[in-house]
Amino acid sequence: MKYFSPLFPFIAGWLLLLASESFSALSLVNGFLQLVLFAFVVCLPIALTGRLSYVDIGWPWGLVLIGVLTFLFAEGELIRVALVSMAYIFAGGRMGIGALKMWQTGFLKRELPRYEYQKKRWLAAGKSNTKLIMQVEGILQGLANASFLAMPAFIIASNTSATISPLEIIGAVIWLAAFIMESVADKQKHTFLLAMRRSGERHSVCNIGLWRYSRHPNYFAEWMVWNGLIIASLPSWFALYQSESTCIWVLLGAGLVYLSRMMYTTLVYYTGAVPAEYYSAQKRPAYRAYQATTNRFFPGPQKPSPPP
Repeated sequence: MKYFSPLFPFIAGWLLLLASESFSALSLVNGFLQLVLFAFVVCLPIALTGRLSYVDIGWPWGLVLIGVLTFLFAEGELIRVALVSMAYIFAGGRMGIGALKMWQTGFLKRELPRYEYQKKRWLAAGKSNTKLIMQVEGILQGLANASFLAMPAFIIASNTSATISPLEIIGAVIWLAAFIMESVADKQKHTFLLAMRRSGERHSVCNIGLWRYSRHPNYFAEWMVWNGLIIASLPSWFALYQSESTCIWVLLGAGLVYLSRMMYTTLVYYTGAVPAEYYSAQKRPAYRAYQATTNRFFPGPQKPSPPP
């Protein structure tokens, strides 16, 4: 049971969508296609290679799938449907193309550090059957795409009102600003690493641009991308009160809150900041000083260096 218990919240989230009046058919199709996608793109390569890093290909292309299905089958107001579909397709496509480039260049022939860190966690928790837990992890990511990660798209695209709410505008602005911030942060990091590689300084700490204000501005921006979608979902969620039972309506609202918490936990503790810093502190002598002066997640001014 300890191997399969992480799946339960995501199974519950998918069952919630399947039980709703508004999303049952679309969620059934999405869930089935997500599991097919992950079976061939994630679970099979994991079984053949013993590397969990293929999740980084399946997860973003699963977001693209959500966007495409939403555009094709959602019955809400057309502009709203198109915008939320494009949000998923652009965000997922950006990460998915990057993951395919890593695979094409052979970067995925070794396990990514964050997944090596996961294996250490599993062993510490007494989960010694690595082959099984890796498959469970792959399925978990597919179920996340079938459940909570699909909720904002489905909820927004169900709204038939032609009136745009201020909350939708605020959410869209946050999404766009965060998407740009994430792209800029990734570009700055890539440029820095290339410059350091050319100069032979392979273990320098990236503290330029956005990285001066947060040790993980890309992860913070990714979290805000989802918060923007959640905020934009609220008017459409309120509208669902007329068509869903009170219980399902409340649980869908709770699902949106859980999505924000889930993404924060993932991006900080699960496969984000904490695993990345575990290895950075070992490889980069100056990284501990960077940790002492720069916020881990939320951007802010640099703190004074501690006395020697």
